[in-house]
Amino acid sequence: MTTIAVLGNGRVGGNLTTALTRAGHEVTVADRSPGAATIATRAAEVVINATPGAGSLDRLVALREELRGKILIDVSNATVDGPDGLPADLIYPGSSLAEQLQEALPETRVVKTLNTMLFPVMTAPATLTQPPTAFLSGEDTQAKQTVRELLTDLGWREEWITDLGGIRTARATEAAILFVPHVIRSSGFAPFAISIAR
Repeated sequence: MTTIAVLGNGRVGGNLTTALTRAGHEVTVADRSPGAATIATRAAEVVINATPGAGSLDRLVALREELRGKILIDVSNATVDGPDGLPADLIYPGSSLAEQLQEALPETRVVKTLNTMLFPVMTAPATLTQPPTAFLSGEDTQAKQTVRELLTDLGWREEWITDLGGIRTARATEAAILFVPHVIRSSGFAPFAISIAR
């Protein structure tokens, strides 16, 4: 059992909280009430950033002390939304939210994952008609192994998980968010994920 704090209680955070609790982990959700994020983060071994990516950096830098030495799983994408509310551009072109977080929080072990799919797939990958891919980006091998084990608890098979390497590789997976609005406009809001076919 891992003690996990989920920052963000929207669709993504709520979905992850339910699934990780069902898998036997002790999960605390930090809502927007004053001090909630500090309390939840302080008590956790692993922290999941499921806050809207545009404001994630500021929110998490404010938790620097609480995040020291911990694993921070970043599942968010930092985007500028278009008029229809769908991602239109990246906030950190030539970089990524995960890289910005790792630079700002050098004593925190940041791992990027689950950001190349619609949120229902994060906790139910086997429901798609073909196997999806969950990518891992991060500098700390042990942290990535912990995240890999949590992904397995969420239903991800070992062969569906691809370690891309260091945190710099997150700029590639974050850029994949630019596929999303086009896929949704052409096919509707049905669950899908980026998949590497071999």
